This record gives sequence, C-alpha cells and structure tokens, in this order.
Amino acid sequence: MRRFLFVLVLCVFCFGVSVQATAQDVSGSMDHPLITRFPDSTITWYEEQGYEPYQIAVGPVTGYRTIDEWEKVEGKITRINYMLEGERSFYEVYSNYLSAIKKAGFEIMAEGFDKNSSNKGAIGQRGFLGVHYIANPIPPGKSYLMQGSATSGGSGYVAAKLKRSEDTVFIVLGIAQYKQDTIVTMVDIIEQKVMEDDLITVDAEAMSKDIDIHGKVALYGIFFDYDKATITAESAGAMKEIATLLTNRGDLELYVVGHTDMKGSLDYNINLSQQRAASVVDALAKDHGIAASRLTPKGVGPLVPVMTNKNDKGRASNRRVELVAK
Repeated sequence: MRRFLFVLVLCVFCFGVSVQATAQDVSGSMDHPLITRFPDSTITWYEEQGYEPYQIAVGPVTGYRTIDEWEKVEGKITRINYMLEGERSFYEVYSNYLSAIKKAGFEIMAEGFDKNSSNKGAIGQRGFLGVHYIANPIPPGKSYLMQGSATSGGSGYVAAKLKRSEDTVFIVLGIAQYKQDTIVTMVDIIEQKVMEDDLITVDAEAMSKDIDIHGKVALYGIFFDYDKATITAESAGAMKEIATLLTNRGDLELYVVGHTDMKGSLDYNINLSQQRAASVVDALAKDHGIAASRLTPKGVGPLVPVMTNKNDKGRASNRRVELVAK
C-alpha cells in the first residue's frame, strides 16, 4: 500500500508556521498544524470553537443510539470536513491516517473499520459513527459523513491522544465512503489544557517525547527571584527532571533558552533572559553533574511570545525556559 499521509506535530505559535488552504477549500479554512490531509482532499467545512466539551466514543454501540464507553474531554476544538474524489477507497484513507497517527506517538483510544456494514454497532461502523456524532453534532448540510448513496461503501473511526508538555491533544477521525468515487473524512482536534493557570512541571519522559516530536520543550516549573537570575527553591523538582532527561539521554545536547514577558525595555529583558538561561546551565552542572559543554544558554527576552502580553495570564505564559535540541 502506498503511504501518502504525514502527521506534523508543530508549535505554530513558537515557530510561526501556518498551514495554507488550497484554492478549492472553503473560505477561511486550513489544515490543522497537527495533521495534514490525504492528498487531493478539499475542505468543505471548517470550524474553530473556544473551550468546549467533547465526548469521545471508545466502545461499541450497546443499544438503540447508546454507547456505554465514552471519554469526556474539553478544550479548544477544531473541526475539519474533507472530501476526496477519485478512485481511492475509504480503507486506503483510513489506514494511512491510522498509520501516521501511530508513528507520531499518539496513544490509540479506539479504532475500527467496517467494509460492508456487516458488523452492526462495532467501532467504525456507520451506526457507531451515527451515535458518536449525535453526541458531537455536525451542523446540517456541512458534511456527507452520515449520508450515503446507491454506491456508498465502508466506514472507519480513530480516536487517539497525545500528552504534550503544555496539554493533552486528542484527534478523532470519522471516515466514510459516501459514494464509489467520493470519500468523506471528519477530523476533530481537541486541545485540552491540563495545567492550572497554564503552568506545569513535566517529567523527564514527557520532556523527552516533546523534544523528539517538536525539537523543544517549554518549561514553566523553573522560577527566579523577581528581576534576578537566582533560581528559587521551588524549582528543584523541574531541575531534577531536566537532569534525569540529560542523564538518560547521554548524547542529547541542548540550547537552554530564557524567555521573558514584555515589561521593561528590550535590552533589559534580553540581558535578564540570558542570565537566567546561564543560571540554569550552571545549576545543572554544579548540582546535578551534567557536563556544561552539552548546554548552551541563550536569552531572547520577549521576542518569542506564545500569548498576548496585555494581561497577567499571557505574561505568565511568556515567562518560561525552553530546552531546544541542537
């Protein structure tokens, strides 16, 4: 089987990456940065929602419009409906998505397909999709996913999750062959914040995974005295996890990058962020035995914000230390 799909796990706010729509896509739409489309597909419906609930079906249909097993999540939701015309089969699209999601490190929560609607209510079967999308309604006229024609075919479903340093992200896919030459794919992405006030200390395993996927990890568990580069005692847990990461991966070399908010002058913040990055490198070397030659401190001040600097919440998210793979 040919492999066409590539999952991209990127930090668009940090790197400034944007995914452009094609000329045939509905106005204002684009691929989500987490996952590309199957080649030659077009977007017929696109919607971004704020912090909303979403129910992920993870078990089969057990009765009339009933599924007993759900995982209830909430977060920022992006919904994208794709249509693909041509001689592809729904199974080719389904298997490429599933393979790409697994390769990107996602944990599969539920998956299944049905070629001829013979297994009523099983995960991936049309009846199953119907119950799932009753719980997560698609506005009328926005998708042919739950419709069919005289030449309609099989269907499939994938639900998966990935723990990132800043949140947990879920991907839910519903795929169906609307007619012999048309496949419909509904992609829902739910970005679930799991930290309090957007601040979290992650463990060494999560940091390692983020570095492998993103090339970096943002840390909010390292604290400094006000307007100084002195690391406070409450940072001990985060520093220990960084040391564990570097001990477990002896070949890993990093830039330690300091970030500040926008308060104060640019020159002041650049200098402060450089000093703070250097303090982290010094502490890892002196207190944890990590070779300083593996770490290069850099300070970029307020130049790479991840949120607005116009409120306290945004400024808190911008004050961080990032580990960037060399």
